[in-house]
Amino acid sequence: MTDQLDLICEQIRHEFDQKTALRDAALKEARELTRHASLAIRAIHREAHAEAKAELDKAREMAKVMTATLRPEHPELFFAGYTQDALKEYCEACLTVAMIKGEALPTPQDLDAEAPAYLNGLTETLGELRRRCLDLLRPGYSAEVERLLALMDDVFTQLLTMDYPDAITDGLRRRTDLARGIIERTRADITVSFRQNELESKLERLAELLECKQA
Repeated sequence: MTDQLDLICEQIRHEFDQKTALRDAALKEARELTRHASLAIRAIHREAHAEAKAELDKAREMAKVMTATLRPEHPELFFAGYTQDALKEYCEACLTVAMIKGEALPTPQDLDAEAPAYLNGLTETLGELRRRCLDLLRPGYSAEVERLLALMDDVFTQLLTMDYPDAITDGLRRRTDLARGIIERTRADITVSFRQNELESKLERLAELLECKQA
């Protein structure tokens, strides 16, 4: 009886050792994937397009390996929070870069991502688009911010239609609720900048008229 129990427990320990090693590797890969995604977003905000592409290429390879390794044989690790969070960050980076550059958006199939990770990544692009708008507004009003704001509205409208339980969408509703405030603050900032730009233009024209009369 004791020998049989020893054998059973030894087999279980071997299985646990294997899963622990896979989990540790997945955690490391998830952290690295998140890092490359963050660097890609930072690069696109700096308008370093080549650097952004290089970081996305690295992230894409890591995401492919992670998915191919875990999803078929170890779904419990693939659908773990840290793995899906990393893939969400990857989706966010790919979508953010495409939006800022005005390119076609990659689909979940293009990114080999689950729908919840894709949609939650899409939601977080709104914060990055707001950041981009503020960068563009710093020197003064820019027409580009109108395109980005319209894109933010389109994203938000689509997110509102995803009215499904959190167990299906992985907490999408909460992120969507937060997105509303991001868009409204951005709209207010753009409006203030536009009005200030108009006022400055009118003051400049008035100054020119006064100079002409004095001449």
